Amino acid sequence: MMQKKINIKNKRARFEYELIDTYTAGLVLSGTEIKSIREGKASITESFCEFNDRNELFIINMQVDEYSHGSHYNHQPKASRKLLLNRGELKKLEKEVKNTGLTIVPLNMFLNDKGLAKINIALAKGKKLHDKRDSIKDRDNKRNLDRIKKSFNN
Repeated sequence: MMQKKINIKNKRARFEYELIDTYTAGLVLSGTEIKSIREGKASITESFCEFNDRNELFIINMQVDEYSHGSHYNHQPKASRKLLLNRGELKKLEKEVKNTGLTIVPLNMFLNDKGLAKINIALAKGKKLHDKRDSIKDRDNKRNLDRIKKSFNN
């Protein structure tokens, strides 16, 4: 059974935040949730991660559409879902979040070779308005440069 590559991106993350450190985490999902994700019916654009009182990391506000063939056992589309990381990574992340006020943002969700849903998360610092302007400026400069190079090569 060959499944198509699922790679759900959070395009806003790199624009809104300055990424410091990235991790790959597993997700605790129910049956109907993984089926929806395999169909590509999920979104992490507005989601973020936070710790609960038992030092477990959860992804909040991740949208997984209800599975089309699910019965009354279907899941909640916006439920919080637990992320799986090893203890050392969790401790490090929690320390950073508590002490420096950094946030954890999801970058992209994908299925690994075994068909398990994984999510790349990043420890990130929110950008100020002028940083965003710089990002836009850099992007425009790169685009113009590429345009000039292309016309030069032809």
